[in-house]
Amino acid sequence: MLRYSTVLILLLFVQFNYAQNSIDEIILNEHWTFKSLRDSIWLPATVPGTVHTDLIENGIIEDPYYRLNEQKVQWVDKKDWIYQKSFYLDQQTFARQNHELTFKGLDTYAVVSLNDSVILKSNNMHRTYTVNVKPYMLEGENILKVLLESPIRKGLALYDALDYTLPVSANDQAEIGQVPGGKRINVHTRKAAYHYGWDWGPRLVTSGIWRPIKLMSWDDFRISELLLSQQLNGDVASVMAQIEIESSIENANAILELQLNGEPSSSSKLRLHKGKQEFKLPIKIDRPELWWPNGQGKQTLYNIKVTIQRKGVISTVNQNIGIRSIELIADSKLSQPNFYFKVNGVPTFSKGVNYIPQDLFLPRVSYKDYERILQSAADANMNMIRVWGGGVYENNRFYELCDSLGLMVWQDFMFACAMYPGDTDFLENVKQEAISNVKRLSHHPSLALWCGNNEVLAAWKRWGWEQTVIDEQSPEIANEIWQHYDTLFHHILPEVVSEYHRGINYWASSPSASEGLPEEYTHGDTHYWGVWWGKEPFDSFNTTISSFMSEYGFQSFPEYASFKKYASKEDRNMYSEVMKSHQRSSIGNATIADYMNRNYRDPIGFEELLYMSQLLQADGIQAGIEAHRRNKDKCMGSLYWQLNDCWPGASWSSIDYYGKWKALHYKVKESFAPVIVSYEFVDSDLQISVVSDLTTPFQGDLLVTLSEFKDIENILNWNQQIDLEPNESKVVLTIPRNGLPTEEDQLHTYLQLSLSNHEGIFASKNIYFKPFKKLLLPNPILRFDAKCDKNNVLYITVKSENYARGVHITCDSVVNFSENFFDLPINGQKTVSVQLDSFSDIDAIIKSIQLRSLWDSRR
Repeated sequence: MLRYSTVLILLLFVQFNYAQNSIDEIILNEHWTFKSLRDSIWLPATVPGTVHTDLIENGIIEDPYYRLNEQKVQWVDKKDWIYQKSFYLDQQTFARQNHELTFKGLDTYAVVSLNDSVILKSNNMHRTYTVNVKPYMLEGENILKVLLESPIRKGLALYDALDYTLPVSANDQAEIGQVPGGKRINVHTRKAAYHYGWDWGPRLVTSGIWRPIKLMSWDDFRISELLLSQQLNGDVASVMAQIEIESSIENANAILELQLNGEPSSSSKLRLHKGKQEFKLPIKIDRPELWWPNGQGKQTLYNIKVTIQRKGVISTVNQNIGIRSIELIADSKLSQPNFYFKVNGVPTFSKGVNYIPQDLFLPRVSYKDYERILQSAADANMNMIRVWGGGVYENNRFYELCDSLGLMVWQDFMFACAMYPGDTDFLENVKQEAISNVKRLSHHPSLALWCGNNEVLAAWKRWGWEQTVIDEQSPEIANEIWQHYDTLFHHILPEVVSEYHRGINYWASSPSASEGLPEEYTHGDTHYWGVWWGKEPFDSFNTTISSFMSEYGFQSFPEYASFKKYASKEDRNMYSEVMKSHQRSSIGNATIADYMNRNYRDPIGFEELLYMSQLLQADGIQAGIEAHRRNKDKCMGSLYWQLNDCWPGASWSSIDYYGKWKALHYKVKESFAPVIVSYEFVDSDLQISVVSDLTTPFQGDLLVTLSEFKDIENILNWNQQIDLEPNESKVVLTIPRNGLPTEEDQLHTYLQLSLSNHEGIFASKNIYFKPFKKLLLPNPILRFDAKCDKNNVLYITVKSENYARGVHITCDSVVNFSENFFDLPINGQKTVSVQLDSFSDIDAIIKSIQLRSLWDSRR
């Protein structure tokens, strides 16, 4: 039973739910038109939307994602565009005492006019702007216009006005964008940096009304903001509701009430005065049900509702909160691990991924897209998502889903891979951006950390930027640039977090050892790119380990069904112009080919190349994840790069642009499971480990079987009883080199690891002694049976006569299978499922099923 009484301290922004007739709210999303400023013809437009998507809908440009169309639309960002709509106010609404327009997202340089009066000039995509429009409103028809000025022209003016050059990474693809002088201008504009290009995405510098516009009309008073703060002390949670009330009446009495989960909690009388006032209402929750990350417990949420009423006029706000404590332990004086998160007092291994925006054209991302991508993360046993700093502060729905799924959020502020201006206007703009978003997001129990930037400190101190500025400009300019960095990331941003999100830590830069000190492997967080950029072997993951691995990755191509959506048959070559254009890493396709040559024989065709690239990526990143987890005595976080794509093409993602799970995502699901069995060759001896993230002890049995790929399934067995403490990683079995097969026998044998307890098989794994290109794999002779139940769940049972590596099932459904890219032993079988919708042609889908394995994909 819950007990309620008074006291305080969880920060929260509000979702407004207003009683009938107290506030009129109009969402101005319909009946917009647009045109280029110098054109005369108005065309229909979609709001929220972007210029590019409106041009596509009107047949002016073709899909920029298809083949080489991106290159044909670089003219769009050089023009100014204007959007317009009319809306009507009846006499009753017009007579309201207060009218406000709220612009949730304007991208980016916008001049807004209402009835020919300029009411707003904006220059920050990441901010919400609210304008009192009472003086400009008309009874009847009102005309709202939004002029979107060219971000390229505006950015060039700011670039040229600065008397020195700021270092910017080549991710700003100015050459593709045909920017005069190849000037990298993105840092001067508070706009999503990835719009200017990145090494996994195109350059499409769009503009638009990218989030809704809302007109609110009201009388007397309203609740304009709710902030909640919480403090968890033992079995008691103290929550304080800080309420901002805006009033247009003077010296009037009102009643302020608070409810918790629908039950009255507290009530007080207050006196209203004109303008804004703040009031506080406390609440105490005895023995609260706590919010826990995915895999550690439930994601319990409480609803808090605040109401103010006077003489029948009512204003109400409510929001969900989760009771929990999250603390970043980051102390270089400690031995490793010295960078990790404690949740409700429990040290927690962060299992997760880096997330980028799901599209260049953000309004196209639907609630269903958010649900699909984040559910996929939770299904893969993740408990943390890092929102990377070159994108956007995400949609509210993103964080609501993270709350409900138990996905802790490492939230970057929107700064990445560049040094930034430090003039007063820029810094004040950024400060307001930070305040707006910290307030908006601070109530979410999933939000675990605010981070100042992505790789800015590393670029300045490790990539040679500081020395280049000293050599090519001057030591004084280098010092000025650094002082601007210090002001923004060591003062402005942490002060905003401290004031508006109490109880949540701030980390100045990722990666770094501490504030102002670049990354070291002994403390802080690390971005490891020796694999991929350094061409180091996958085995390097076993030895290059820090306290928290916040980035590492390897690329692959999307599967053939996805390829066909953005390319044509003539593009089926790794080095075709289309394949090169949809690969934005400077070393991309050649690096995939290099690693593939180390591990595999040549693919027999293009489809097989795409498939084998996914096996390669999965092997590499699985090695990294398991190395981090095996070494949890010094490493407590593993966030691979990256979860998703913003357009179709080669990238580091585990889920492609169209939502298809790559081989990597299936392997991540295995590698992030609560209990895994893993291995490492140390001085030619085989060490087998079991890793548990359970909060209870684990007992089980490990069976190790030496098997052939053909004919003989069981040559030799090892058995080991397993007894692990909570949250423990332990080497449970060592097989010396002389106990392993001979060099010759290793070409046609492998080890099967199976970990089980009274509940059944908990984890399994195969160990191969040689690269796959050397192994003597037989034809697996695969067959399948398929049947569909009354709930439209299609079950496919795959059988093999001989060993099968990387069995990949495809069919005409766009839905992902429960399992895929799996291995089968001699006479093995596995049943997988896929949920089809009621409109699916079951017979056609079954006829479309195809099986592939490594054996029939290579020469």
